Amino acid sequence: METAAPAAVIVAIDGPSGTGKSSTSKAVAAKLGLRYLDTGAQYRAITWWMITNGVDTDDPHAIALAAGKPAIVSGTDPGAPTITVDGLDASGPIRTQEVTSKVSAVSAVPEVRALITDLQRAIAAEAARDADGIVVEGRDIGTTVLPDADLKVFLTASAEARAARRNGELRGQESADLAATKEALIKRDAADSGRKTSPLAKAADAVEVDTTELTLAQVIECVVTLVEEKRAVRR
Repeated sequence: METAAPAAVIVAIDGPSGTGKSSTSKAVAAKLGLRYLDTGAQYRAITWWMITNGVDTDDPHAIALAAGKPAIVSGTDPGAPTITVDGLDASGPIRTQEVTSKVSAVSAVPEVRALITDLQRAIAAEAARDADGIVVEGRDIGTTVLPDADLKVFLTASAEARAARRNGELRGQESADLAATKEALIKRDAADSGRKTSPLAKAADAVEVDTTELTLAQVIECVVTLVEEKRAVRR
């Protein structure tokens, strides 16, 4: 007797910076044979394009007018996710401190969110149709982008733990002391949670996982179990 193939599953993983979203999402997708989408990279990509092309990132009107110009393409292989802007590899440039400092302002512009949200939904729909599914990580996936996702997970952690993790990621790239990193994270949390359009928030039906005291392996195991349980129900 043949075993039924796993049903395509759409997984939304949200949460603030430093909670382990990217590492967890990529690992879960790779382990379960799902596609993977880093939506934050898309907002970073459009922010990088704005900076590179001289758009005033403090002017929402200027951002709105330019929002539809760049062509952003996201690769969904969890083992080697890619992102290009107008055909150029943007995976490195979008991680600079300059982009980090401006991405909240750019991503708060409704026209930007509308365009990127449409792109994200199209990618998720393709994965649901042509593959086993996808893990989509971001800040408003379960609440706005994919409110009908099969599984919603909201990762949290203390500000201290998140700052330590992010500071570790920056070593060898850009130096940052722990206090400054923590302050920057708290500032971005406030900006993302307080914006009028698609704020950072936990969906009412999301499973909350506090990663403060957990290792990455434990977080991955937890989310994999949640996905497998959802798949079993949908078979």
